[in-house]
Amino acid sequence: MQFLCKEFQDGNPRVRSLVAETRIHLVPSLNPDGYELARQAGSELGNWALGHWTEEGFDLFENFPDLTSPLWAAEERQLVPHRFPGHHVPIPEHYLQEDAAVAVETRAIVAWMEKNPFVLGANLQGGEKLVSFPFDAARPRSDAAPRPPEDDEDSERPEVHESPDHAVFRWLAISYASAHLTMSETFRGGCHAQDVTEAMGIVQGAKWRPRAGSMNDFSYLHTNCLELSVYLGCDKFPHESELQQEWENNKESLLTFMEQAGLGTHRGIKGLVTDPQGEPIANATIVVGGIKHSVRTASGGDYWRILNPGEYRVSARAEGYNPSVKTCSVFYDIGATQCNFVLARSNWKRIREIMAMNGNWALRRPLPARPLSPAQRLRLRQRL
Repeated sequence: MQFLCKEFQDGNPRVRSLVAETRIHLVPSLNPDGYELARQAGSELGNWALGHWTEEGFDLFENFPDLTSPLWAAEERQLVPHRFPGHHVPIPEHYLQEDAAVAVETRAIVAWMEKNPFVLGANLQGGEKLVSFPFDAARPRSDAAPRPPEDDEDSERPEVHESPDHAVFRWLAISYASAHLTMSETFRGGCHAQDVTEAMGIVQGAKWRPRAGSMNDFSYLHTNCLELSVYLGCDKFPHESELQQEWENNKESLLTFMEQAGLGTHRGIKGLVTDPQGEPIANATIVVGGIKHSVRTASGGDYWRILNPGEYRVSARAEGYNPSVKTCSVFYDIGATQCNFVLARSNWKRIREIMAMNGNWALRRPLPARPLSPAQRLRLRQRL
């Protein structure tokens, strides 16, 4: 925060561009209870678990609604996307009950995510040095899936299921790890075991530490936001004398990561969805061909979609409008491709109203051989 404010006031062109073109939200501490416990113990007396939970005993990172389980169950029954959405998956009703085992901090963050149309997010953690990305949950093996031999120790392990945006997540994770001064030095090994990142400093969460209800999976499946976890180092509470070096290790990574979401700098597509009169259409769905995960427009009809370079067939759809399809190209040069849509109103809304008046049955038309009587013509005109 201090760096952005000072460099902006000093006229740093990079920071000025970043602040002017990107809505940046910063949360100093998601778990203030745990931070106080860790601060009191300090680096010498603390351990990796100290301060991990809230005062009420919640692990906040795993306290979010588990949306992968209902999604994968619906996929098994072939209900996605016609009967069950593959994006913006709704929160289960039991999770919203007042007596649900949900931390007050988690409820606040969920409400914050639903209020703001975030594009990209990172939660900073400790105890390891790597970047983790969705899916964090592992998919249970289906009866139809091929199983390894009975004596294989992995026979009971769940499947690691890649998200539809797996390639984009890898790119975002690499952009952070490669800019970090030491994160990609995997020859040093991990903090508690051997390197799990295949010498890249990044790992899919389900391959490393499978868990359901993570903040990353929830953010991806319930909102437009691509969320990652950045583990800053082995020491979860370093000495004050070490903080300056930790800042230098992460400074370029943080700037590069935020630039991926900048309205004019990230790779992908962005644009507006409007009607023929230029009025914005909120909650329109932006579908990218070949990627089974869509985003929605914000209240102003604007949207952002982070994509790797390539040519994409993109469609915009909204209730009461005819869909529109166009080809949008994403280039290797820094900068998002403008991809706007104008949707014409559909007759389906009026047709549904007419069907509702007739008990959701189509109007009965007289046979062509029988001409309409004056009374029938009058009734038909009244219905229409």
